[in-house]
Amino acid sequence: MTTNTYTFASCVNLLQPIRQWLESLKIENYRLARWLCTIIPASCPFEREIKFLHRTIIYIPPLCKLNPFYEQLVELRFKALTYLADECNEDVTLYC
Repeated sequence: MTTNTYTFASCVNLLQPIRQWLESLKIENYRLARWLCTIIPASCPFEREIKFLHRTIIYIPPLCKLNPFYEQLVELRFKALTYLADECNEDVTLYC
């Protein structure tokens, strides 16, 4: 009798082709670069501090790093910003 044991490492390996695809994307289109800079946030939108009378009562840490594609999306945003700044001479401070 054979038992199949799925580990966390085997699940991570299933995501590797998607990671490689995201890393291999080339940004060569102005509209795509602007769209990526718009939809991928510059900082994690989930981090929050809930304050009452100038005292932090609840702190919610950033959850972005739980995303298995976090590093690839940050890299893709950087590629898009670089393309807009270097190739299109656009002011990228709008996206920061």
